[in-house]
Amino acid sequence: MTDGLVAPTSDEEVPAYWRALGLPGLADIHVHFLPESMLAKVWSYFDDAERNYGTAWPIHYRLDEPARLDTVRRLGLRGIPSLTYPHKPGMARWLNDWCTQFAARVPDAVHSATLYPEDDVADYVADALAAGARLFKMHVQVGVFAPDDGRLDVAWDLLEEARVPIVLHAGSAPKSGEFTGPAPVRRLLERHPELVLVIAHLGMSEYHAFADLAEEYAGVHLDTTMAGTDYVEQFAPLPADYLPRLGALADKVVLGADFPNIPYAYFTQLAALHRFDLGEDWLRKVLWHNGARLMGL
Repeated sequence: MTDGLVAPTSDEEVPAYWRALGLPGLADIHVHFLPESMLAKVWSYFDDAERNYGTAWPIHYRLDEPARLDTVRRLGLRGIPSLTYPHKPGMARWLNDWCTQFAARVPDAVHSATLYPEDDVADYVADALAAGARLFKMHVQVGVFAPDDGRLDVAWDLLEEARVPIVLHAGSAPKSGEFTGPAPVRRLLERHPELVLVIAHLGMSEYHAFADLAEEYAGVHLDTTMAGTDYVEQFAPLPADYLPRLGALADKVVLGADFPNIPYAYFTQLAALHRFDLGEDWLRKVLWHNGARLMGL
C-alpha cells in the first residue's frame, strides 16, 4: 500500500513526504489564525485543559503570527485558512471583518468567515460572501447552539447556493455539549441537503454516525484533524472497523491538523494518516486534491 513511502518523523521531513507523493504541497482545511486577543483566550483555555478536558494539552506552536505563518509555509501549506468561531451574539461580524483584513494582508490566505444564530446572520454572511469568503467555520460546542437552529436557515440557504464549504465541529469529543453529536447535523441536512459540510475531527467520537452522513449526502466531507494520533487514541480511539469506511470515502476525506492549537508537532498528523495504510492514492486525495478542490487552491 505505502511500501516505498516513509512517514515523516519531524516537521523538517514533511516537505519531502508530500513531494514523494508527487504533490505540490498540502491542502490543510483546518488551520486557525485568530485575532490576538481571541487567540490568547483560546490558549488560556488549553493551558487549563486538565480541568476542561481531563488531560494536559500543551500548545506546540505558541508563536507570534509571523512565525506561525512562516511555519505553515515551510511545512508546505498552499492556502492558509483563518477559521474563527464566535461564542456569543454580536461577535461573528467582527470576526468576519478581521478575516477579511487577514485575507487582504496575507496573500496565500484562504478567506474565511463564520456565523452564529442571531438576527443579522444572513446579512453578514451575505457580506462575507460578497467580500470573497470561500470557507466558513462553525463550532457548536463552543457556541452552545444547534446547527439546525431556525435562525440560521436563511444563512444556510445562502451558503447552500454558493456551494461554500463549512468546517463544522459537531462531534462530542474532546468535549461534549448540549448540541453536539450527529442528530442535529442530520436534521440540518434534511432541510439543506446541498450544503457542503466538512465535519471536523472525522466527527470524533461519533465516527461511524458522521461517516453515514458522508455516504448519504454528496456535500458532506470529513476532516482528519487529530484523528489517529497517539494523543487522541487515548480518549477517542478509532473503531477497529472504521478504516475500511474511511478508505472507501477517499474523495470525501480532507486533511485537517488544527494548527497551531495542537499538543504535538505537525508531522504527527501525517504520520498517523500514513499508519492507516490506505494507499498512496488515498493519501494524495486527502493531503492535497480534496482540500484543494474545496478551498479553490
